[in-house]
Parts: sequence; C-alpha cells; structure tokens
Amino acid sequence: MNIRSLTRGDGVVIGAAVLLFIASFLDFYSVDCNGDLCDRGNVPGAWDSSLFPVLPSIYLAGLIAAGLFVAARFQPAGRKVAGLGLEQWGIALAVFAVWSALWTIVGGPDVETIGPGAGQILGLLATFVLAAGTILGASVPALQTPLLSAPRQQTPSPYGVAPNAGYGYPGPAAQQGASSPYGATQPGQPYGQPAGYGAQQPTQPGQPGGEFAPFWFAVPVTRPLYGEDGSPTPIAELAPGTWYLAVDQRGQALVAQTQDGRRGVLQDTTGIQRG
Repeated sequence: MNIRSLTRGDGVVIGAAVLLFIASFLDFYSVDCNGDLCDRGNVPGAWDSSLFPVLPSIYLAGLIAAGLFVAARFQPAGRKVAGLGLEQWGIALAVFAVWSALWTIVGGPDVETIGPGAGQILGLLATFVLAAGTILGASVPALQTPLLSAPRQQTPSPYGVAPNAGYGYPGPAAQQGASSPYGATQPGQPYGQPAGYGAQQPTQPGQPGGEFAPFWFAVPVTRPLYGEDGSPTPIAELAPGTWYLAVDQRGQALVAQTQDGRRGVLQDTTGIQRG
C-alpha cells in the first residue's frame, strides 16, 4: 500500500466521510418549543433506532462509499465485484446517500415545531461533498494531483558515493560498473545511456533485435502510472527518490512495477535515471 497514490480528490472524499461520521451523532431534528414541552425528552441522533432507516440509507451508505472509493486506489487495475469496480460501487453508494439525505429533509415531519437538526443538515452537506468528490475526482485536474507532496529529489553525490538506497536499489555493484542482476547501468545515468565502453544498452524504439533487460529506475518528478489495459485513470503515482523496476518496454513507454507489486505503463520516460 503506497499512500502517495492518493489524490486530492481522495482527500475530499476522506474529509467528507469524517464529517458525515461526526454528523451521525448530532441531533437529527430541532425542536422549537416553549415552557415545559422542551423537558419531555432528548432529540435522537441517527444511531437511535426510532429513526430507522436513516442510519443505513444516509450515514452508513456514505461511509461505505468512501471506503470503497479509497480502497480502489490500492487494488490491482481491473478488479471488479459483481461486474463493477470498487470505485464505481463507491460512486453509486455516494449518490444514493445524498439522494436519501435530500428527501429526508424535503419530506420531514409536517409539524411546525420540528425542523432539520444539525446532524441532518451536516449530513446532507457531507454526502453532497462526498458524491461530488467521487464523481469529479477522475475528471477535474486539480483533484488528480497527489495528496502528499513528493519528497525532495536527491542529487547524486560526487566521487562515486551512492545515493540513499530506496526500494529495490541494485546496490554497490552497479556503482562500480559491475554487472547487476538486470544489466543496469550506473546510478545517475539517464535512460538508455550506457555506463561505459561496451556496456549493454536496452533496445530503443524503432531498433530491431535484442531482448528487453529489466532494470531499476527513478523518476525526476512525480508521474502517473496508467493501467496496462489502456484506462485513462492512473492506478498509482511514481515518486522521486524511490526505485522502480522496469519489466517491459512499449515504444517510448515503460511497463513498471511498484513497491506493492502493481504493474502499469509509464508513458512519460523523459529524464528518468537508471539504477
């Protein structure tokens, strides 16, 4: 699980879910009364059985929707439940929750002294933000940026000193020009540039012959990793300072494997460094 694969859209969904959980404990109705009538009982919250099915149709539906939507970020691309992906199930439940919350307010008790409470109003706002976050998260560029900023890129140290080792870093052998398990060049060399005389160079696009040799690489800036099925929605974010394994080449693109075993296509390979 790589938390850096979460986007700002996911952050909106998580925030809305927290707000919805808090709203479930607040008064669902407000009572405008005078005198002794105000002392006859407390106004129930969503967890009170007398308000069933408010709890499952609004609050639990929204919380489950957020959980499914965020969980989809850590699942292999293409995994489905009953023909739909986890993200699609999350969107459907989020829309159902805001629909239920809206009609609960519109069709509330027809009593002059009873109106929407803080829990009901806040629940409607939270489900609306939740539904908007799940629907717009994949289409609004501002919501597709990483939730957490990438760590500062480390500049390779002079005099042959290796950078801090990260996931899968090939080790000292590659720094000394020795043969690595994947035929990689020295750290700091750009993609496709040999380490020295006679070094093995991967097959370039448009050049016949030769088999692709897997190698470790790092990206200069945060870049999206797309599914191998051609889906336009990124399945992960590659962050600077972390080493990833290139397992195949598709034209100018690379098929990369993340720390948690997910594979996808890195379309922008400019400026990457081989390990």
